[in-house]
Amino acid sequence: MYDDSTERIVAGLRQWIATAAPGARVPSNRALVAQYGASPVTVQKAMRQLSTSGLVESRPGVGTFVRAVRTAKPVDYGWQTAPLGAPLSRMGAMSSTQRIVAPDAIGLHSGYPARDLLPERLVRQSLARVAKSDAATTRSPAAGMPGLQEWFASELAAVAPAGVTPAAARDALIIAGSQSGLSSIFRAVVGAGRPVLIESPTYWGAILAAAQTGVVLVPIPVGPDGPDPDEVERAFARTGARAFYAQPTFANPTGTQWPPATGQAILDIVRKHGAFLIEDDWAHDLAIDADPRPIAALDDDGHVIYLRSLTKSVSPAVRVAAVIVRGPARERILADRAAESMYVSGLLQAAALDVVTQPGWSAHLRSVRAQLRSRRDILLAAVREHAPAVTVNTVPAGGLNLWARLPDGSVVDRVVAACELRGLIIAPGTEWFPAEASGPYVRLNYAGESPDRFADAARIIGAVVGEP
Repeated sequence: MYDDSTERIVAGLRQWIATAAPGARVPSNRALVAQYGASPVTVQKAMRQLSTSGLVESRPGVGTFVRAVRTAKPVDYGWQTAPLGAPLSRMGAMSSTQRIVAPDAIGLHSGYPARDLLPERLVRQSLARVAKSDAATTRSPAAGMPGLQEWFASELAAVAPAGVTPAAARDALIIAGSQSGLSSIFRAVVGAGRPVLIESPTYWGAILAAAQTGVVLVPIPVGPDGPDPDEVERAFARTGARAFYAQPTFANPTGTQWPPATGQAILDIVRKHGAFLIEDDWAHDLAIDADPRPIAALDDDGHVIYLRSLTKSVSPAVRVAAVIVRGPARERILADRAAESMYVSGLLQAAALDVVTQPGWSAHLRSVRAQLRSRRDILLAAVREHAPAVTVNTVPAGGLNLWARLPDGSVVDRVVAACELRGLIIAPGTEWFPAEASGPYVRLNYAGESPDRFADAARIIGAVVGEP
């Protein structure tokens, strides 16, 4: 009677190999069958497992032998220090929002929505369809696929008021995610060593793009209604900046939406100073209690450079976005993008266009709005109940995050580390400030996985901030 225990054979041979000399011949399969009372098939499985582990090597026609173990030696890469020199920026390339965490941890740190908030069925169907089209084997134009350019431009034109000439399809440049667009805009429009105004706090990726392109950030504080137009006016006059980077709609991380009066005032100031407003409409498709109001829809003289991404609303795997820009600035940004990446995958562009033009797209956005509202309210209620010392001053009308202020005197990194020890991952708010942080903040993503664990998350935060 055969004993088909592969694990028993592997364990026995591991013990034998541990004392055998490198190159020693392993007993034959016939001998192992007799020794372990196992079937030949089981012995073969055990030998394959040992081979995969790198413990033995098979030599056809000769036999199987114990593999010589290579002695690990320390590798010294110190020589690279001299040719590389000092980094241009001390800022890391990755944010805490990009961390991959243990499966059993509660993750409120991510910058992306959970999988069940994405139009997965539409995306899969679209990818299957476009894989059979010419987009799978042809190169797209440097400015992007005409149909997708037209869609982005029409979305903005649909909300343009009477009397404003809407953007045309050629004004839209298709890019591989808004992050690459920010780098090109800063390089082509602002220039290394030149100042650019930026909200504080703001999207960490914009801070990173500025650091990598060498532009000088001039922080503008924001409140519940966005920046103070008078402060923006003074900053332009003081610095001679060429541009102001902002997220007027559901800002990341605060969730703030500028009132119409603020948007018009900022646009007037930008025009007065002959500058640009770089409007990052990252959360256009993530509205909850208010609809997006792009300032770019009010502009027809090229003062607003408009960014809109589909990465958060369609799929992180379909990194497609657009820059809508008019005049010579368009040509400069296009030249920078073409030099950087030549063109965006036509396959991804075709898939994105197919998704957003399907009848199910509008229904999906309505469903996501309801789900985001529910998740936001669940997390907000949990924080207020279980972590009353933590303050959320702005209930976001859209987006993915709560911007939470810890009690005065809190050390943010210590709070984040203590939460992680208890199985909760949150993002330190320091990453969203272009200069020193104005207070102890953390960002909590309510669009992540497992909203049923939000109460547990809030309890952990409450316990940590309550510790002496």
